[in-house]
Amino acid sequence: MQTTRNLNMQAVARSVGWSMLASIVFGILAAMFIAKGIDINLSADVVATAENMLEAELRLKAKAYIGVFMFTLGALVSVGLYLLLRESGPFIAGWSLFVSIASAVIILLGSVFALNAAQIAGNSAYTTLTDEAGRHLLAGLQATSDYTSFHLGLILSTIANIGFFYLFLKSGLIPKIIGGWGLFASLFVVVIIVARDFIPVLGHGGLTAAFMVSNLIALVSTGLYLGIRGVRDI
Repeated sequence: MQTTRNLNMQAVARSVGWSMLASIVFGILAAMFIAKGIDINLSADVVATAENMLEAELRLKAKAYIGVFMFTLGALVSVGLYLLLRESGPFIAGWSLFVSIASAVIILLGSVFALNAAQIAGNSAYTTLTDEAGRHLLAGLQATSDYTSFHLGLILSTIANIGFFYLFLKSGLIPKIIGGWGLFASLFVVVIIVARDFIPVLGHGGLTAAFMVSNLIALVSTGLYLGIRGVRDI
């Protein structure tokens, strides 16, 4: 018979798993139907993104509130992973929780910048304060700030995942192939993202797709296992 503690652990695991999957699904849907053309993280064209922002007040507001929703899902996942893994390594689990929450806050700044851009696009005061070129510049600054906040937040969140996947691999709470792949994918993402800031050739589309797919496989497989099976008894 399962103990109350084990039942609680399974409930936490399943909540974490389905929250991880929900964040992936909502992120993809938002990128396809809401953020397309107005999210600099989906395009390297700052000029086009700024121009699109000035014509997309409602979509910018939707993007901001989706960002808030994604923040709550991310926080739930981070706290849940800490609860699952703290006995396997209290220091690493606590450190990963702190880093993941910090990354979520930094990424949440993207919602602030989206609301700023919505104001610039829809508030007539900005047509009085500056000319059209000035509005484009202000929108471009919001786009650039969104990029840098997401960029740094992604690095921090993936560093936190290194700690979480290491503890999964060490503890055996999930299959080692999933924990090992997650650890590899997280290291791969961090190394390439940081390195390409200094070695531009590493920004090649093929390499970017490789680390994105490897990370997606790690997160989806972990989310599915936790959501369906929970964690193993150890």
